[in-house]
Amino acid sequence: MSTLEELKQLIHKTFGIDTAALKADAPLEDYGLDSLSLAELLFAIEEHFDVDLPDSRSGVNTLAGLAALIDDLRTPKAA
Repeated sequence: MSTLEELKQLIHKTFGIDTAALKADAPLEDYGLDSLSLAELLFAIEEHFDVDLPDSRSGVNTLAGLAALIDDLRTPKAA
């Protein structure tokens, strides 16, 4: 399963939003998530994917952007 699909499943499980309604390039605010809900989502993402999201996520406001960030964080870095 792709990271994007895992994100959709996580959002569905956490907020009850139908996965079919979740579009990769739509702003997260389009789903009615307020700042508290977005914070909850970010904590759920960190736990689910075992990553530490950076405090500065400027420009990351879509599912596709989050998926790309998660994939980048999960990719082993060369020493």
